[in-house]
Amino acid sequence: MAKVAFLGLGVMGYPMAGHLQAAGHDVTVYNRTASKAEDWVTQHGGAMALTPREAAEGADFVLACVGNDDDLRMVCTGKDGAFHGMTEGAIFVDHTTVSAKVTRELYEVGKAQGIAFVDAPISGGQAGAENGVLSIMCGGDQVAYDTAEPVMQVYSKICRRIGDNGAGQMTKMCNQIAIAGLVQGLSEALHFAEKAGLDGRAVVEVISQGAAGSWQMANRYETMLDDHFEHGFAVDWMRKDLGICLDTANETGASLPVTALVDQFYKDVQKLGGSRWDTSSLFKRLRTLG
Repeated sequence: MAKVAFLGLGVMGYPMAGHLQAAGHDVTVYNRTASKAEDWVTQHGGAMALTPREAAEGADFVLACVGNDDDLRMVCTGKDGAFHGMTEGAIFVDHTTVSAKVTRELYEVGKAQGIAFVDAPISGGQAGAENGVLSIMCGGDQVAYDTAEPVMQVYSKICRRIGDNGAGQMTKMCNQIAIAGLVQGLSEALHFAEKAGLDGRAVVEVISQGAAGSWQMANRYETMLDDHFEHGFAVDWMRKDLGICLDTANETGASLPVTALVDQFYKDVQKLGGSRWDTSSLFKRLRTLG
């Protein structure tokens, strides 16, 4: 079993760190709000640290699941950042969804210190984290990935190295691009069914068994029809991710017309007061704005 530091105890990180402790790893957690770390230790055991540096000292693996590029830089290289406490040969695994730019930046900083950096964004939502069945898409050196994979397998359904540094984040962008179109398509289908006077549940029962079926349809249609959008991945975070996708598309020359349109639809949701609603609230937008 390994000595592990886990930085960031949000809705994803909290249960992920718990799975590691339950699997027998020696886990030290850090969270910007210390009371959350105290609660985690009370529930799971292990230890807490007051800074990322303190948490990382002596760790074989340092894992992070924070908010955005700036948050990641702070916990890695900021004052009392984890890189200042990590020893040569240790591996940093980043589960945050961030830009490939910051991933490459931190990879090079770590490499200069003898620290391996694996970008490993996750998909599966809060339920996936709680049930230990996340999908993890990774980029980084093969040896570092092979060493870190058994640790990540503790809370994953699938964990795969896609390519070199940055490939994990690029793959996560593909994931978010696909989700944006799927949720909008499902929202329009349910909206159309309502306007046509059809029973939305009956419609989905039939079409979900054919080519229209998807995870979003199977797991979100009922709560959408019930006007319940208080679970899952928040609109604010989705817009952050789609912004990364669109910025990267400009850099690579990719064309993302549907993604750009759906991003603006999420902006409408924010204006409706839905910043913390989950991503299926695109249906709420159609019900409200038509």
